[in-house]
Amino acid sequence: MAINFTPHEVKLNLKNKTRLKTFIKDLFVREGQGLKNLQYVFCSDEYLLEINQEFLKHDTLTDIVTFELGDEPDITEGEIYISIDRVKDNALKFKVSEEHELHRVIFHGALHLCGFKDKSKEQSALMREKENEYLKLYFGIDS
Repeated sequence: MAINFTPHEVKLNLKNKTRLKTFIKDLFVREGQGLKNLQYVFCSDEYLLEINQEFLKHDTLTDIVTFELGDEPDITEGEIYISIDRVKDNALKFKVSEEHELHRVIFHGALHLCGFKDKSKEQSALMREKENEYLKLYFGIDS
């Protein structure tokens, strides 16, 4: 079981990587989803927009794109692309620290791979609830 964090042409200040990897593994266990391999790629708006256009046919900026790469339904092999530019902007917009927003998006991607969606209002509300649950567990505070 491997989790990797890779910056792609961006500066990344990710603290406590070992603790975070352990926490993400525990998140998958808590959600009843196996985990084989997970790659987080931290990038710019421009790079993630190219991915969004090429693979999802969306011509919009986004903070995250998640890909399930495996073919076993209960074992995750995935890639998660996160725009550091969007994380910084959203931290300002939502009046939270960049560290808090970065972890929210990291957990958001993992939750997608565990089967959570965010297309409808109800799905988005549940996703936000789960993000807040994991932020509280990780940071030990109300989020």
